[in-house]
Amino acid sequence: MIPYGRQDISDEDVAAVVATLKSDWLTQGPAIPAFEQAVMAACDAPYAVAVNSATSALHIACLALGVGPGDIAWTVPISFVASSNCALYCGATIDFVDVEPDTGNIDPAALEAKLIDAERSGTLPKVLIPVLYTGRAHDQARVHALCSRYGIKIIEDASHAIGGSGEGGEAVGSCRWCDIAVFSFHPVKIVTTAEGGMAMTRDPELATRLQDFRSHGITKDRARLVEPDAGGWYYEQHSLGLNYRITDMQAILGVSQMKRLVPFIERRNEIANRYDELLASAPLTRPPLVRGTGAVSAWHLYVIQLDPANDGALRRAWFDGLRARGIGVQVHYIPIHHQPYYQQLGFERGMFPAAERFYNGALSIPMFAAMTDDEQDRVVAAIGEVAGETC
Repeated sequence: MIPYGRQDISDEDVAAVVATLKSDWLTQGPAIPAFEQAVMAACDAPYAVAVNSATSALHIACLALGVGPGDIAWTVPISFVASSNCALYCGATIDFVDVEPDTGNIDPAALEAKLIDAERSGTLPKVLIPVLYTGRAHDQARVHALCSRYGIKIIEDASHAIGGSGEGGEAVGSCRWCDIAVFSFHPVKIVTTAEGGMAMTRDPELATRLQDFRSHGITKDRARLVEPDAGGWYYEQHSLGLNYRITDMQAILGVSQMKRLVPFIERRNEIANRYDELLASAPLTRPPLVRGTGAVSAWHLYVIQLDPANDGALRRAWFDGLRARGIGVQVHYIPIHHQPYYQQLGFERGMFPAAERFYNGALSIPMFAAMTDDEQDRVVAAIGEVAGETC
């Protein structure tokens, strides 16, 4: 089976992890700040806080921005549930903004209309969580301008997008257009630490809060201690934090992986461009390529669109047919507001029509940096076979 995504682990990665296993530090050692420094350098951001998952990073991002009971957060329906769950963990209320029909990213026009209505009704959100779906940056400048107008903070869920850039070549994770950006290092992502995440920011106060929240709310910073420093063992808890710490074993894998971030992104773009050529005559809609703006997609996912008629029946036929041929296609994502839990909160099908139409036709085909041209040719050939049977 050719999977839709797969980690790329080199001999150097293995050697780095083994060396850490033989060192004095398995957790909370020097590999964690080294990993943070590597990501900061890649993103041109001054602060990074590594944690055990992107879900944890989203949670502490909400906490750092003071999201709590009585607050409202908005995100998009086309994402994994973590993008909205993070606000619910804090006791906030969640709502959604519809997506662009071609990219699956937040629709700035829909956002603007929703903000106008929310201002009239007194229901403006405290935070917006746009998702950089598939690794492609949304219209960050426009979204930032809209949120600034209404005093709304931004957490970019950039779980798909490390190594990518927005218009003008601004690195995703630089936080020029947001207060906090979050990365994922799950095995199917661009860079992996097995499990792991990171929160980026340009704000030193937010960085301190993020650091506190990832480790029980505890600090040993002598400049921040309330009581006199009793000795080298002394620490204080200043907030109700969590145990979201990443290990040195994971972090050193991240350090090693980050050395190959540029070739990972280059190869993913090669694969995307080749798909664009090989699938030009297939009965499907290819994802739009990023051209002429200085932006670069990280291409975490390559999502084709099929005719969404009959509530996704064609997509089901393609899914089953390709899986039967050893092509590990997947669907990203079931709209969050379709989930039974969210329907218990009052959401209904039909509320976000562009997201629902996008979902009904979406199919992720294999995309990973280690994918060979022969494997890609197998995927394209299988698509041709299934298309011949179903169209």
